[in-house]
Amino acid sequence: MIPPEPPQQQLQPPPPPAPPNHVVTTIENLPAEGSGGGGGSLSASSRAGVRQRIRKVLNREMLISVALGQVLSLLICGIGLTSKYLSEDFHANTPVFQSFLNYILLFLVYTTTLAVRQGEENLLAILRRRWWKYMILGLIDLEANYLVVKAYQYTTLTSIQLLDCFVIPVVILLSWFFLLIRYKAVHFVGIVVCILGMGCMVGADVLVGRHQGAGENKLVGDLLVLGGATLYGISNVWEEYIIRTLSRVEFLGMIGLFGAFFSGIQLAIMEHKELLKVPWDWQIGLLYVGFSACMFGLYSFMPVVIKKTSATSVNLSLLTADLYSLFCGLFLFHYKFSGLYLLSFFTILIGLVLYSSTSTYIAQDPRVYKQFRNPSGPVVDLPTTAQVEPSVTYTSLGQETEEEPHVRVA
Repeated sequence: MIPPEPPQQQLQPPPPPAPPNHVVTTIENLPAEGSGGGGGSLSASSRAGVRQRIRKVLNREMLISVALGQVLSLLICGIGLTSKYLSEDFHANTPVFQSFLNYILLFLVYTTTLAVRQGEENLLAILRRRWWKYMILGLIDLEANYLVVKAYQYTTLTSIQLLDCFVIPVVILLSWFFLLIRYKAVHFVGIVVCILGMGCMVGADVLVGRHQGAGENKLVGDLLVLGGATLYGISNVWEEYIIRTLSRVEFLGMIGLFGAFFSGIQLAIMEHKELLKVPWDWQIGLLYVGFSACMFGLYSFMPVVIKKTSATSVNLSLLTADLYSLFCGLFLFHYKFSGLYLLSFFTILIGLVLYSSTSTYIAQDPRVYKQFRNPSGPVVDLPTTAQVEPSVTYTSLGQETEEEPHVRVA
């Protein structure tokens, strides 16, 4: 008899290999820093993270942008001080004549520079293409200065300081719709902090009883301030567009040309009698020279700062100009001091740091933006199969850098 065959043993699958000593932990299951290292390592890691974030926010470029804005504020402080001496000590109320001197300087420096250039950047070539646009811009710039200065005769200093902040929402709205600039939450937080600092300064003025002005027809004065702030906003946004798409010299040269033309006409009609009443001597002449130098420096330097930052950032920086004037007035005009002035100053600076800590961007593909700005130009066909990523064009100095995720080997 044939013995039965032994049962065949079923082959078992080989056991899985033992895991290696070192595995890569994915980003999803990567434990938080210091989660298993005790309180000491967590505290050290937190401190290191805070220091790294502070270094990222307070970088060199951001500090430069804030410093450049403060240079503009100091120039406005010089303009205010010389104007105050002219109007109160020498009774020379000539705002149009003072603007006329500045436009003449711009004409002599920048308009003549355009006149000697060749090709499409020549003065005549620019006038043939865009003369009416610069004519409107020159008139807007002149009347913005005139309306705010005129408002001092009707309303109080507090109203002027508060209502002059209206230029900030005007610039934001115009930049949003016409320059296609988009803001982030931190920008609005910085703007609110700056305006709170300005309100703190106004409150300090009221508490110390600083001279507020006559305020005989407050409604008229307030309307003049709002009109001037609106015109300032239009001028600043228009300036930003020109210096980003054309050139700084073209902007200043055409402003000098049309500003001198319109201010000369307005001077002859409205202010020639006041100019004849000025008791001319070397002190008054020196004050006019100082005013013109500060005004010329402001107009020449502002396009540089706007190109590096933005019109919104510049107007936020100029909020400190009243504080610089006040600090000078403590020694020159014996103003009363209040600790709220220092609180206001540092609050505005904190708002500027917050605003400059991150960048605004243009939420349009550059080809679409170019076609929108130049409808008479050639149409650019965008691909329909692939989605075009929107271009991010930074308009402030706080360039954002995305950190690469860290992959740790366990």
